[in-house]
Amino acid sequence: MTSRNVLILPGDGIGPEIVAQAVRVLDKVNEKFALGVTHESALVGGSAYDETGSPLPEATLTKAKAADAILLGAVGGPKWDGLDMSVRPEKGLLGLRSNLDLFSNLRPAILYPQLADASSLKPEIVAGLDILIVRELTGGIYFGQPRGIRTLENGEREGFNTYVYNESEIRRIAHSAFIAARQRGKRVCSIDKSNVLEVTVLWKEIMEEVAKEYPDVELSHMLVDNAAMQLVRAPKQFDVMVTGNMFGDILSDAAAMLTGSIGMLPSASLNAEGRGMYEPCHGSAPDIAGKGIANPLATILSVAMMLRYSLDAKDAADAIEAAVSNVLDQGLRTSDIASEGNKVVGTEEMGNAVLAAL
Repeated sequence: MTSRNVLILPGDGIGPEIVAQAVRVLDKVNEKFALGVTHESALVGGSAYDETGSPLPEATLTKAKAADAILLGAVGGPKWDGLDMSVRPEKGLLGLRSNLDLFSNLRPAILYPQLADASSLKPEIVAGLDILIVRELTGGIYFGQPRGIRTLENGEREGFNTYVYNESEIRRIAHSAFIAARQRGKRVCSIDKSNVLEVTVLWKEIMEEVAKEYPDVELSHMLVDNAAMQLVRAPKQFDVMVTGNMFGDILSDAAAMLTGSIGMLPSASLNAEGRGMYEPCHGSAPDIAGKGIANPLATILSVAMMLRYSLDAKDAADAIEAAVSNVLDQGLRTSDIASEGNKVVGTEEMGNAVLAAL
């Protein structure tokens, strides 16, 4: 296999702890399957700001552009809340997404059968849950201009942001959703707010146009407020959900909690060539950083997604996912997913267990 280079970005909070375990797993499958993967590390987020004055140093961006894939831990924390918005840790993450054009965010919400009791919903509501949320990641209100805080003539301050999508941005994320659906249940539900927002009137129109190129995939539409309700009421009605940046940010976190813990869910952010950045859906969890109790499984499963989508190593990806399921079968749990009768283990112990299962 051709040599592939992975950039490791541990980031902030629990990021270094969980990434360390994921890298051990990557090294294991790299050896076992002779993948020819190399990796190097760089700074991003708050840790990068502390050392360089920038949440996305030029050296990191250069390495990111040259990498075949990126594994990210998490960024941010209260330590940096007082910084100017332009240098907050999250700007490092947004900068990577925009500079690498990582427009397609794939966020699976899968309930492992071993964790049915960990969900906040009744088992019969969530058993067998398998949703893929496709979130547009480089446009919408998070990137729209103009934006800022201004002072009006009467002296009152006003915050403003611009929600904007052009046709090509909508069209390419639509293709991502339909292509993904073809590999799943062949159903796409497009989430919008077309009864209020002109941006999503256009969104809905473009989704209908792209759907004609995928006659084997069923397209439906749902308003975002109803979609939030339906995720809690009857989540198994969904196969692939596709939506814009802000709605996807909110709905994917809601879907994550249906699975018992956001600590179980990986994500992929891809560009048009399939190169991407992989990260757990959860944040930096500064309250438990350094305690050795964080759940590394979402980051380990992000490695599996990376192998599948960017590194053309499906067998290695399957092996990691099977190993995680094996560990759960053994009753091993970090505290966030533990219930009565489980053996609670720490971050490194969970990593050891996945390595042993491999």
